[in-house]
Amino acid sequence: MKLWQKNLLLFILVVVITIVPLYIARGAEFGGADGEAEGLITEINSDYEPWAASPFEPPSGEIESLLFALQAAIGAGVIGFGFGRLSAKHKAGETT
Repeated sequence: MKLWQKNLLLFILVVVITIVPLYIARGAEFGGADGEAEGLITEINSDYEPWAASPFEPPSGEIESLLFALQAAIGAGVIGFGFGRLSAKHKAGETT
């Protein structure tokens, strides 16, 4: 199998993995774990007050999602760069 065929297959797989859950859970509300945890803690102990507050509150949910995606992209770039360096060192025969 050629490299472009593998890449195309991986791309199609990513699209399928992304679309299928959205299709299966059509009316579902996708929320974060923070909101769920806050609701559960309030249910258990209604007098609970958080220890710390967020230093920055984004003006909208879209901006919050954008910042989260940016953080994930930067992290993926750093990890990919590290793996690329390790792979290049391995191919070059370096040990450290």
